[in-house]
Amino acid sequence: MNKTLEGTGTADVIVVGGGPAGAAVAYWLAIRGVSVIVVEKKRFPRDKTCGDGLTPRAVVQLEAMGLQSMLDSQHKYLGIHAMAFGRSYQLPWPSVPNYPNYGYVVRRSVLDQAVLERASEVGAQVLYHHESIEATTRSGHIESLRVRDLGANVDLCLTAKVYVFAEGSNARIARSLGAHRDVSKPLGLAIRGYFPTDRSNEDWIESHLDLRDETGATIPGYGWIFPAGDGTANVGFGLLSNSKRWRKMNTTHALERFVAQTQPEWHFPADEGLRGATGGKLPMGLSVEPRSGANFLLVGDAAAAINPFNGEGISYGYETGRMAANAITQSLGTNDPRPVAEFSATLQARYAGYYAAGRLFVKAISNPLLMSSGVWLAMRSKATMSPVVAIMANLMAGSTPDRIEQIYSFTQRLHERQAV
Repeated sequence: MNKTLEGTGTADVIVVGGGPAGAAVAYWLAIRGVSVIVVEKKRFPRDKTCGDGLTPRAVVQLEAMGLQSMLDSQHKYLGIHAMAFGRSYQLPWPSVPNYPNYGYVVRRSVLDQAVLERASEVGAQVLYHHESIEATTRSGHIESLRVRDLGANVDLCLTAKVYVFAEGSNARIARSLGAHRDVSKPLGLAIRGYFPTDRSNEDWIESHLDLRDETGATIPGYGWIFPAGDGTANVGFGLLSNSKRWRKMNTTHALERFVAQTQPEWHFPADEGLRGATGGKLPMGLSVEPRSGANFLLVGDAAAAINPFNGEGISYGYETGRMAANAITQSLGTNDPRPVAEFSATLQARYAGYYAAGRLFVKAISNPLLMSSGVWLAMRSKATMSPVVAIMANLMAGSTPDRIEQIYSFTQRLHERQAV
């Protein structure tokens, strides 16, 4: 039963979701004088399932939005401490043009509030504790959005020229518009918890690349420990494959094994358990279609913009949000709907080659033998592991079409080896 509408509102753009992608869209639109309303279901600060690690790709976007002072108050780190098969290497972030060679660990409760408040500072209107209920459409064109004020328990009717869906992996409204995930493409899973440690100020985030399941088979994923600088570390497990072999894997048990494995080195309390651990889905590699329509577009996790190589989504949320703002600004400025309607193709042009390689990589590592041999080969020396980290973090110097083709060819060979 529909509630009676208690009010209306209008703006040039309505953004559904105030996470990384939605906040970035709102910031880049508002700072250009475009009127924008952000509809956010939660009250901030709120927590999210995430590793909390910001790569150089994320840092450069946050700095561009004027959030350096927030970053300065957080834990800075220098690179990745990669561990597998008894070997470990401290691998600094590569020095590449346009990106810093450092990252930060920032809890999402802090990060997302800071970015959305920054968008509000430059003119975006944020409706906290409001849930998007349904979109009214005609001939594929959104005419209005029904939004529920969860505090007052009344509904509003919001109208705009363009609608942006940054709802995250669930993307309920986007699905009602026809967006769907290609189930043949990778879907990752992640679970994390926070653990007290006296190593919270470490200069390196830690990645374990040879985790095993109950049978001893190498898992197509990794365990992470991200020191937060506040007396705790974010500890998690990520599965980067949804092949039949791994669909029934219990990620909670995988995290329990990983915590027990790393407890002696990180001095986690032996009786801490997984209290407060949360998990979530990772739609990866642009596996959602369509990502845009006549007057709407999808960004961030809703568009499955997560990197298949490592499950990173924050930086791509900021990047796709900024790209969406550019398309919308161009569309509104020229009264031409094509930049919005063709946004899906814009994302494809930006990421398709790299993400296609990432999807092949995920298929290849679904084979435990190939995963094990591949990690073993990469970990033979620091010289071989450093470029692997650069590729997986999408921080390659000179990421030309030729370089992307080389990565694609390499992962294609891995995939062919799996099929033999």
